[in-house]
Amino acid sequence: MVTPPKSRPPVETSTGTESADRVADVLLAFAQSDRALGVTEIARRLQLSKAVVHRILQSLASRSIVQPMAGESTYSLGPAAIGLGTKAWSQLDVRSIAAPVLRKLRAETRETATLSALVGHRRVYLDQYESPQEVKMVIEIGPQFPLHSGASSLAILAFLPEHFAVDAARELQGATHDVDVEAFHARLARIRDDGYATSINERKTGAASIAAPFFDGAAHVLGSVSSSGPAFRYSASADEEHTAHARLVIAAAQQITQMLESRTAR
Repeated sequence: MVTPPKSRPPVETSTGTESADRVADVLLAFAQSDRALGVTEIARRLQLSKAVVHRILQSLASRSIVQPMAGESTYSLGPAAIGLGTKAWSQLDVRSIAAPVLRKLRAETRETATLSALVGHRRVYLDQYESPQEVKMVIEIGPQFPLHSGASSLAILAFLPEHFAVDAARELQGATHDVDVEAFHARLARIRDDGYATSINERKTGAASIAAPFFDGAAHVLGSVSSSGPAFRYSASADEEHTAHARLVIAAAQQITQMLESRTAR
């Protein structure tokens, strides 16, 4: 009787490692790009053959990690990438990092302080600390919101690559036909100059908000901090009270940025 040879565990080959490296490099190319990418451009950037890049993109597209752009020969990150982003946020636990900052902002403004994160091409509320006042703003944690409306979204959008603004303006046009695209982009430019965004009766009637973005160590916008309340307590003009309120929100966002940078540097 012949005893069959024992099966051996698979050996990790250099070819397999190289393949994994190539997939990772392609994903990083999308993460670092400000627009959709085509096979030729990715192949040139990474010094790979077009055939290899095409196979990687087909594999990623089959899992919705990337998706082909309609009418173009380019790809962008797909809906499955949103799930990866959500998981990354949960592991980073930015809520714990930001909690003392939000509590301080609420105490200073006596308005509801909120924390939002960029997930794919959407914004999600991660946390809130409610105003102690009887009439106050209360948000829902979890649902995804577009980037084209509301201070918390616009504070993020203004600091994203240009193609995000183009997509957001197009989405806004689909939702509201009377959209001045030039004015929309001009508003984003003002937000970049000021360092914060404001909105009154924009996403929810009777509500107002002042929001500022926070960033990672590489200056990529990650989300926003806002101070929100009923519209009658907010002023759209650049008066002293409004400016002081905005400075507090900006300071809170900057503090979260610094805390995230210090954690990443460890």
